Formats: sequence, structure tokens, C-alpha cells
Amino acid sequence: MNDLHHWLSQQHHGLRTFRTFQQKLETLGRDDPAQRGLCCLLSGLVGDYVEAFDEAPLPVEIADGAHRRLLALVGSLDLQADAARRLADINRVATCRLWR
Repeated sequence: MNDLHHWLSQQHHGLRTFRTFQQKLETLGRDDPAQRGLCCLLSGLVGDYVEAFDEAPLPVEIADGAHRRLLALVGSLDLQADAARRLADINRVATCRLWR
């Protein structure tokens, strides 16, 4: 996740970044089966955001906020943590919203 966090921190806040992030999650989930569930949840979170604003105007404030929330969320995940922390991370991702 550190690599994804670093990559995301260097990207523009547009929808293309979120789509590319989904592709990176797909690769990570495929290459590291232990992370598939978390990657799937993150991809769904990002996918909901992309779907909501695809082909629609995306206000800068919303784009900045969504990028900031996703960056903070990814930065807070600890893939090496014990089972209780991993479950808490998964539950946090499952209930997160990037906008609204």
C-alpha cells in the first residue's frame, strides 16, 4: 500500500487518476491474494465515485476532497498488522465515502 499511497500522492485529482488507481488495485489483488478483499473494497469505493461523476461536471472542491480522503485512507492501512487491526481497516474501508 505504501507504493499506492506514494503514487496517489503524486497524481492529479481527476477521474483518470481514480480509474488508474482501480487498475493498480486489480494488479495488487491478483499479485498478492492476501490483499484481494481489501483491494476489492477499495476498488468498489473508487468505482462508486467514478460512476457518480463520469460524464458529469466534477467540481474542484469535490475532486480535492475525494482525493484527500482516499489518500488519507490508503495511508492509514497497515497490511502487516495483526488480524484485529486488519479487520478494523477492512470495516473502515467498507463504510467510507469519498464524497458527500
